[in-house]
Amino acid sequence: MKTYYVYILKCADNSYYTGVTDDLEKRINEHQYGTDPKSYTYNRRPVTLVFVEYFQNPIDAISREKQIKGWSRKKKEALINGEWDKLMLYSRGKNRK
Repeated sequence: MKTYYVYILKCADNSYYTGVTDDLEKRINEHQYGTDPKSYTYNRRPVTLVFVEYFQNPIDAISREKQIKGWSRKKKEALINGEWDKLMLYSRGKNRK
């Protein structure tokens, strides 16, 4: 069975990029070596892989990618750092401190 990956990269400018792929190593290399000058990460290299989730169903992976892309920076960092209490807090909209 094929595996799909939702991943987050930290870019050189400290921004985050979220993507989905079925070949993680190949996709990270594409980001790292800049195969597409029009891509978000091209001028933000080098990139560092900071988070990965695995899926068997491509629809679930795409859905998760879209979900994460809609999150705030704080919420993404809570996910990356495994800070589940903060993730839950930010999910409730209590991050307006």
